[in-house]
This record gives sequence, structure tokens and C-alpha cells, in this order.
Amino acid sequence: MAENSLLLKSIKTLLNELAENSETLFIPSYQRGYRWTERQVTELLDDLYEFSKRPVKKETDIYCLQPVVVAKNENKWEVIDGQQRLTTIHILLSFFNSHVLRNPESIFEIEYATRPGSEGFLNNIDYDRKNENIDYYHICEGHRFIVEWFSKKPNLSLIGMELYQVLLNNANLIWYEVKDGTDAIDVFTRINMGKIQLTNAELIKALFLKSSNFGEDSDQIRVKQLEIAGEWDRIEYTLQDDAFWYFICNGETQYATRIEFIFDFMAKKIDSLDDFVTFRYFNKKFEKNTPVEDLWTEVKDYFLTFEEWYNDRNFYHLVGFLISSGADVQELKKHSSIKSKSDFTDYLNIEISKLFTSPIPDLAYSNKDNQEIRRVLLLFNIETMLENENSNLRFQFDRYKNENWDLEHIHAVQSEIPETKKEQLDWVSEVLTYLKPDQAELAYEITLFVNQRPGQKDISFEAIYNKVVKIFSQAGDDVDVNDISNLTLLDATTNRSYKNAVYPIKRQTVLKRDEQGTFIPLCTKNVFLKYYSDDLSQMSFYGRNDRECYIKAITTALDKYYTHMQLN
Repeated sequence: MAENSLLLKSIKTLLNELAENSETLFIPSYQRGYRWTERQVTELLDDLYEFSKRPVKKETDIYCLQPVVVAKNENKWEVIDGQQRLTTIHILLSFFNSHVLRNPESIFEIEYATRPGSEGFLNNIDYDRKNENIDYYHICEGHRFIVEWFSKKPNLSLIGMELYQVLLNNANLIWYEVKDGTDAIDVFTRINMGKIQLTNAELIKALFLKSSNFGEDSDQIRVKQLEIAGEWDRIEYTLQDDAFWYFICNGETQYATRIEFIFDFMAKKIDSLDDFVTFRYFNKKFEKNTPVEDLWTEVKDYFLTFEEWYNDRNFYHLVGFLISSGADVQELKKHSSIKSKSDFTDYLNIEISKLFTSPIPDLAYSNKDNQEIRRVLLLFNIETMLENENSNLRFQFDRYKNENWDLEHIHAVQSEIPETKKEQLDWVSEVLTYLKPDQAELAYEITLFVNQRPGQKDISFEAIYNKVVKIFSQAGDDVDVNDISNLTLLDATTNRSYKNAVYPIKRQTVLKRDEQGTFIPLCTKNVFLKYYSDDLSQMSFYGRNDRECYIKAITTALDKYYTHMQLN
């Protein structure tokens, strides 16, 4: 059975091959009609235009179009996926023939199984007939979008010729030919149901498993293909584990096939208009006859480095912290490859120290300091875990990155007073259960606030709030503390559940959610258990002594990083 083939094909090459072999493109009955919108047509034209305006452009530079999946049937190419793009390209070439070129060029033929007349209409677009059927209407609309786009440009002749040359010579289709006997309708169904996706990873997999990569011995070919396919599956299976995945990345890019993350590193991919720049990197490697074993060894080297970091508890936490803080994984990998374990550990410690610029006691809740405070508290949790060498506890980076973690005040502050009526009612209702008998007057005032009716004298929530916060504060203490001594890390759900409640309510909520299985960082739980405090005579407020003990624990745990910071 023949092997499916994959290659890049320029529009010029496609035109020439179809003409030389008297072949046409065939749109089968299971395909819907042409339906591209103005946005899709405009995006294609904008991309071609931006490509044409690149300051430095080689003849070999290409603009990569989306994949086209086809199957050969005598002198027809059955288009399984990609007919919308091909129809738009046909309409665009028709526009160039009628508005730009002095001598019109031939265009490939597209034959439609369900509406034979569409073929002729596409070759001779007639707005007067656009309402004869829905396909004619959308073909005319696609043409109109192109006309309107060019009408907004200053020089149709010049810009039109530039884009024509880009489309003809630089635009490349990813041409995927199904030859393995798979039913075309089955392939179409799986693509459109999302069960298979022609991502960079799947296209690259086809390159790696091509028989021509492995010599002529059929037994050897099969063994090598099975070996790569098996290792591919193991890598992908490991990367699909969120605990591993969110350790090595922050999840900004969503990958259907996560091994593509490694391919992007190898291709040194940066933001690009070309969605398939990574595929093209590997395609060029194979075109230059780079041994498949060398490329696959490099893939495995990336993965095995990540796996080593993940399995080493010290590297897991230090590397995980740096990646969470935006470190360049490529740079970390480079240093990991050339340094001993101890030297790499020293390197990680120095890189961590570079993230801090201010003494810990000086950090306060503000737009200026909040990012650094989050890093300090995250590292405090990590160092607390690493301090116990006999523990197998690991910080849950996946939960930290997926549950919208942020800073939370330990002791209630005026700046976060509940604003909506519902939040205020919930807040005072919880407070009632914590008031003592000698606070009956405040309890009565809260009851009036809860039961007040429209038209009655307004009872100030802010006045009640201030009285309550004062009760649950240390005598003479500043009730509006915003420095790091009054901050901890907490997920948004827990944070919202108590809406800046007083300390004993926050404490009860955090401990209850921890008991229910919510991920509460170790140091956050410790601070509400008063683990760092040297006076446990009272548990109803979080006061000056508690804050002093807390900040002492943080500075002690992170002292080595601040020593590095001062040395550097």
C-alpha cells in the first residue's frame, strides 16, 4: 500500500502541474459550498500584503497557506479539506486577470459534484446572477470583498502586481495526499469532527515517518518507524500530564499535540504570521537530507532534559519557579546541557536572585511591587518545601497557573471593603456568629442593617465595617496594613468566597477549603494556623507580632537569594 505524502507546493507549481497533466480539482458532494466571509478574505489579503512589504525578502522565502488534503482519482484531485482556500485563490487569480495583468494567465479548474454550473460561474463571475443560488451568491461576495480591499489601496497596478507575484511564487500550500487507501469521506469526517488536526506536530510526524528516511531494507524501515512512533507516543503521553506540562510552560499557547512545544523550541519559533513556520523548519531539514536519527535525537534530548528536571525535586522547584516567572526555557536548557548538576544549581540560584530588586520589608501592595511580592511568596512556599529534604511534597504549578492565583490580605483592609449589597449582607451575616455577648449593641445594629426596608433611615455599612474590623484587630494596631507582612497567596475562588472577611472568618474558610481538597499553598495555610507566630494566646486577630514573625520567616527562608542579589 502506498504511503501518504506531504510536501510544500507553490501556487505556480500547482498551476503548472495541473495544466501539464490535464488535471482538475474536484469538490465532492460531502463538501459544503463556498462560504468564506469578508474577515477571512481580508485576513488572507492582509497577510499577503504584509509579506510583500517585508524590508528584506529572499526569493526562497515563502508564505505558508493552510493544509490542503487531497486524494488522486484518475485525472482529478478530490479535495478532502481546503476547498474554501482553493476557491478563494481561484477568485483572486480571476481578479488579477481582469484588473491587473495585461495578458491574463490560465487558472486551475475546480469541478463541483453537486452544482456543475458553479465551475463555469467561477470562471466568469456575473453579479447579475448572484441570486440564482447560494453558491453563486457567496462566490460574488468573495469577489466583492477582494475588489473593495484593493479599492482602499493607492495604486492598484503596482500593489496588485506585487501581490500577484507573492501569491504565485511565495505562497505555498501544505499539500497532503492520502494514498493509503483510507476512505476520503472518513478522512473528511475525522478532520471536521476534530478527531484529527493537521497541526505542525502531525505534519512533522509524517515527515519523520517517511519510509525514504530509513534506507531500503523494508524490515529496518518498519522497526525504525515503530521505534520513533513508540517514543513519540511516550513523550506526548507525558506532556499530556498537566503536572508535567505546567511545570515546563505557562500555558500561553494551546497545543492540540503538546510535543509541538519541543518542535517550536528547535525551530526557534517566535511570533509569526506563518502558522506553519515550525513545519517548514523541519521540512527544510529533511530536504537537505539531515539524518532522521539526528533530528529525532535532538527531540529526545529536549524531552529527557525536561524529564530530568521534573524528576529531580530540587530542579523541579527551582526551574519551575523560574519558568513561572517568565524565564527563557531555551536558555535554561542550554545551561543544563553544559553544566554539572551543582553548577547548574548555582546558576539557577543566581538567576532567581536577579528577579528581586527591593528588600523584602519594603515591599507593599501596589502596582509597582505586586509582581515581585507574588514571586517572593511563591519562592517562600518553594523554599519551605525544599527545607525538608525527607519530604516528597511538590509545589503544584499546574494548580497555581490554572486557578488565577493572586495576593490576598491576611487582615481585612479598608481598601477592599465589600461594595455590593449582597456582598455586604453576606459579610455581616458571617460576622454575627463571631460576636461575643458583650458586643450585643453591634449585633443589634447589624440586625437592623440586614432587615432594613426601603424608606427607612439608611444604616451605614462602612460604619459597621470599621467597628467590626476594630474589634478583630489588636489594640492600637493600624487596621489598614498593606505591606508584605499582611499578604499571602490565595486562589481567586477562595478569595471571593469570604470577600475581605475579618481574620477568624478567613482562617476558618481557608482551613475548610484545604480540608475539602482545594490546593492551599503550604505557607498560606501556615500563616492562618499562626505557625510563624511566637504568641498563640489569641486566635481572633492577626496583629503586629504575627506580622513581624511572618516577615522574619520569609526573610530567613530567602536570605541566600538576597545575598546573591547584593553580590550581583
